[in-house]
Amino acid sequence: MIILGIESSCDETAVALVADGRVILASEVASQDDIHSLYGGVVPELASRQHLEVIVPLFKRCLRKSGISSSEISAVTATTAPGLSGSLLVGDNFGRAVALALEIPFVSVNHIEAHLAANFFPQLPEFPALGLVVSGGHSSLFLVSGPNNFRVLGETRDDAAGETFDKIARVLSLPYPGGPPLEKLAATAETAIRFPLPGVNNSYDFSFSGLKTAVVYYLKEHPEADKAAVAAGFQNSVVKGLVRKLDYTCNRHKVRSVLTGGGVLANNFLRCKLKEWAEEKGMELRIPSIAFSLDNAVMVAVRGFYLC
Repeated sequence: MIILGIESSCDETAVALVADGRVILASEVASQDDIHSLYGGVVPELASRQHLEVIVPLFKRCLRKSGISSSEISAVTATTAPGLSGSLLVGDNFGRAVALALEIPFVSVNHIEAHLAANFFPQLPEFPALGLVVSGGHSSLFLVSGPNNFRVLGETRDDAAGETFDKIARVLSLPYPGGPPLEKLAATAETAIRFPLPGVNNSYDFSFSGLKTAVVYYLKEHPEADKAAVAAGFQNSVVKGLVRKLDYTCNRHKVRSVLTGGGVLANNFLRCKLKEWAEEKGMELRIPSIAFSLDNAVMVAVRGFYLC
């Protein structure tokens, strides 16, 4: 069963062909970082226009690389929520048009669930599982009882983790997107400023606005502060807060594995700390490769496969 996956929820256009939810036949991603870096953040109208320009060429490239014809596609899946409305509209309409032309099913996919589905190949994890998604727009905890059973336990009450990285990077005069340059700067620090841990006590929910405010006020009060030490302290607080929330949740739900996803997982410091925590807990931990932690269409196709 060959699934065509389409992702256009924000500022990456992605198309993939995946067989039986396990074998990647082709995967293409077009980034818009060069466009949005000029503005210090994603400009929704520019994002949707760029999706329109590249989505058809990406689809044709996937067909060429996979060596299959469009008639061999069994179903089409596309991210339809959550995300930027104009961006989502491009992928949704293109996917429905392809499905209509080929007379095959079209399946709508939730973007956050798709991030966790990146852990479903080449084989399914052990269930029930705890799912953690940390991205530019989302910080969410799920109880995943099966490949089609996702229950939200907690979400962010304000800023998402990735959004906070971008905002603090901007305050530190780092380029957009802020995650990679902030991580690089933090790695050069000889010491780290101590900031409060993010989160909501006795809750599955996340909150990063307090940490963001603490960093901003610290820099106002200490204009000559070592930026590397500030970056390291901020990064430490985010990571410790995420690990603490996982620990809190695992102590209240009997799970057999932990699944992770989202662009913030491209942060190697976070990946290392999650692995250390899982080893201490004796817990199976799945972290997708960086390519599949960032927005991609393979995860959409895999999620769609189990919905078909």
